[in-house]
This record gives sequence, C-alpha cells and structure tokens, in this order.
Amino acid sequence: MSKRTRTALIVLGLLAALALLAPWITPYSHEHIDWERQAASPQLEAAHWLGTDRLGRDLFARGMQALRVSLALGVLATLVSVGIGVSWGATAGYLGGRIDAAMMRFVDIVYALPYVFIVIILSTVFPRGSLAALFIAIGAVGWLTMARIVRGQTLSLRNREFVAAAIAGGVRTPAILWRHIFPNVIGAVLAYATLTIPQVILFESFLSFLGLGVQEPFASLGSLIYEGAQEMESSPWMLLVPAGLLMTLLLAFNALGDALRARPGSDDD
Repeated sequence: MSKRTRTALIVLGLLAALALLAPWITPYSHEHIDWERQAASPQLEAAHWLGTDRLGRDLFARGMQALRVSLALGVLATLVSVGIGVSWGATAGYLGGRIDAAMMRFVDIVYALPYVFIVIILSTVFPRGSLAALFIAIGAVGWLTMARIVRGQTLSLRNREFVAAAIAGGVRTPAILWRHIFPNVIGAVLAYATLTIPQVILFESFLSFLGLGVQEPFASLGSLIYEGAQEMESSPWMLLVPAGLLMTLLLAFNALGDALRARPGSDDD
C-alpha cells in the first residue's frame, strides 16, 4: 500500500469517526441555539470550537451532522449505482447484438437528461428537499457510467477461453456472469466506485447550494456552504468550516480512487 493510499484512508477514517462520534464529543446538538452567541467566532471557553452560525447553532455540531448526511448519500447512492450499473453493463456486454444495442441506447437517452431536471421532476412527487428524492434522483443516473465501463470490460471477457469452456459445459448465463464476469471486473468497479462517491457528494452539495437539496432542520455540506456564503464578509468561519470539510473529503476520496485505478492489473476503460 502506497503512502498516498494510507494517507487518504487515514483522513477518511478520521472524518468518518468524527462524524459518528460528534454527538458524544460536543455538548451541543446541531439544533441547539445559543441565544447569547449568535454568529460568534471560534471560542474555547464556550465549547464553540468552530464558532456558531447566525442563529447561534454550533458549527462543529452542524458540520459533523452535515458530514454524516453527505457521506450517507454518497455511499448509498454509489452502492445503488454499482449494483445497477454492473448488472446492466455485464448483461448488455455478454448478450451482445440487438439486446446490447437496445440497452445501451437507453443509457444514452438517460445520459442526455440533465440531473437538475430529474431532481425538479422528482420534487413534484416527493416533498422539496426530501432525502428520498435526492437519493432516487442521484441513484437514477449515477449508474450510467458504471454500466459503460462494465460493458466494455465484459466485451473483452466474453470471448476468453474460460467463458467458452463454461458455455460448452452447459453453464447458464446468470451463473457465467456471477462466476466468471463479475470477479474479473471487480477491480475496475472498485476504482470507479471510489471516484463516484466524491462525485455524488459534490453533486448533492451543488443541489443544496441551489436550494434543491437537503432542507432544515437537517443540513449537508452544500447547504452549510450556501449559508456561509451569505455571511462571508462578516463571519468568514461560517463558510470556511463546511468548505474545508468538503474539500478535505473530496481530496481524500479522489486520492484513494486514483491510487486504486493506478494499481497493477487495474484496467481503465
């Protein structure tokens, strides 16, 4: 394991631990309002280590709660994209012909739809800012690139000797996909999945910045950045805290994904 990979894993582990243990570390909840310290700068004596927002809510507590929301959305949406994308891409690549063409044309059509357009449509079905709407919207399009990558890997695998031997032995298509195709694409899938998590987090942050994402009383890193941008001149820590968390999180995930993709035996499509 390279030094870069270890550093990325350590940073991600620390961020995840802080996000999970924050309720036991800070004396404040993310909803608690300190009426005496509104938009207060970081101070140790009141245990507002990163300051407060304009309503007097502790920024450390809010930042960790936002980090939990962003991480949960990123990981869950990526798991969905992996499940759908791998199944779709492997099936299309293995079956080939008209089935492959029809399945990939569907991918092209969905690719052409703007993400924000899909979120707006779903917001008419779900309450505005619903976590379910965000999860479905991101998961509905997040699998497309994964499907293309897996399809390309499968096309190069289906003519290999071990697949031909399985077909000659009477092994059914689902079993061939499970035993021979999936294990051989797992390296590329893991590398791309690690890079998908920061993409999802960044997209969710963008939606929250536009007001289409997570709504009160919950927060995400994007919604905190939006709030901080409005108070940037008078209370810069309100922007620096969530922006710093988001930047650190994205850099760590991208470094880990690049390291996995660069490993010997990893294929790029």
